Amino acid sequence: QVQLVESGGGLVQAGGSLRLSCAASTGTVSIYTMGWFRQTPGKEREFVACISWTGGYTLFADSVKGRFTISRDNTKKTVSLQMNSLQPEDTAVYSCARGDMFGAVCRSTNFGSWGQGTQVTVSS
Repeated sequence: QVQLVESGGGLVQAGGSLRLSCAASTGTVSIYTMGWFRQTPGKEREFVACISWTGGYTLFADSVKGRFTISRDNTKKTVSLQMNSLQPEDTAVYSCARGDMFGAVCRSTNFGSWGQGTQVTVSS
């Protein structure tokens, strides 16, 4: 069983940046693909980005491509989401999740073990 804890959310003005971090308080993430998702009230959870277990493959939603980057440090059991050029439409609760074991690539589906999430609010 893995427990994921997100941090780094907050309030930022449009055009600003935030860096989110996801850490495994228990269990392992080092051999799994990892993903970031976001959700706003009344809407379905939306895929944001994912990274393969080695970090050599990444995938981004079209809405964040070119603005967000995802990285991981398997020795520290953390996954980060660097968010630049933030826009009000990026406002959401961001959660990380664990995907496939030894996934050489990652997809926007097949994730579980969700964290509680961290709120990101972008003001105009």
